[in-house]
Amino acid sequence: MSEARAMKPERPVGIIGYGAYVPRYRIRAEEIGRVWPATGSTPVEEKSVPGLDEDSVTMAIEAARNALARCGELDPRAIRAVWVGSESHPYAVKPTGTIVAEAIGATPATLGADLEFACKAGSEAMQMAIALVGSGMADYALAAGVDTAQGRPGDALEQTAAAGGAAYVLGPAGASLALLEASYSYVTDTPDFWRRPYQHYPQHGSRFTGTPAYFRHVHSAGRGLMEALGYSATDFRHVVLHQPNTRFPTRAARDLGFKPEQYRTGLLAPRIGNTYAGAALIGLSAVLDVAQPGDRILVVSYGSGAGSDAFVWVATDQLPARRDLAPRTEAYIARRQVIDYGLYVRYRKKLHTH
Repeated sequence: MSEARAMKPERPVGIIGYGAYVPRYRIRAEEIGRVWPATGSTPVEEKSVPGLDEDSVTMAIEAARNALARCGELDPRAIRAVWVGSESHPYAVKPTGTIVAEAIGATPATLGADLEFACKAGSEAMQMAIALVGSGMADYALAAGVDTAQGRPGDALEQTAAAGGAAYVLGPAGASLALLEASYSYVTDTPDFWRRPYQHYPQHGSRFTGTPAYFRHVHSAGRGLMEALGYSATDFRHVVLHQPNTRFPTRAARDLGFKPEQYRTGLLAPRIGNTYAGAALIGLSAVLDVAQPGDRILVVSYGSGAGSDAFVWVATDQLPARRDLAPRTEAYIARRQVIDYGLYVRYRKKLHTH
């Protein structure tokens, strides 16, 4: 893999602020298995569930406000783009991005748009924000990945389809908490997961889900970027991979040469499930909550359909002083209230009463 295939901005770009949000409600995987025994093994311990008043917009706003808090004195009007990646936007025709931009005070002189590339919609928004800032067209841009993931009752997806998100303000390297070294993307048309118009729940080709879908793309993007930069697993303090369950990212990290102590911090799926477009970005937020200056971090997303985005970030000296300006990701995960399947069905609006 030649170095020319890694993507680098014209001017250095970094993460100026980051923030996450996870709803407080949880349902245990064993509770779902009690109601639907045919779903088989439990790939996570429990998953997060949005409340009746929560959706991808409210979660994106909370995450974006946390990201802005970590930016310090940044005027929200300096943010020239607000891009939100999700596969559960509340409107079919009306952008989530403009609502978030208005809520954080970034309007009117800003771009606002939505992205949908299954679980890598959030990292795709991050790629776009890096490009906008790196080209000099804007000094700041916000990228978010959020989802209230869908899972048909009785389907294996229901055990992991969760809710949560993270947001990042990208800007000039000099004010950054983590500096981008390079990124790399790898996509193919691999139909492992899809949802057609007017369908409530997605479908999946289960025999494609692991290989060649997830593992081929995560391996190719991760190895491609590391080879392009001349790195191996030993050059990184942390690695964060997309986490649809516990087994996939654990195996993929080991295949790439990483040890448990390198991927453990960013592996949140066992406790909150698969937050889809927010999965890799929430994992990165948890790592930034504990990373030390100089730590190098590899992040690889995955989106069904299929593709992966890989990033290499390096924590800066400014990170320790600013990370506690907003709630840490672990605080949201620890703030939990377990519910039963009946409340879960009500909160996810799976029970139609009219």
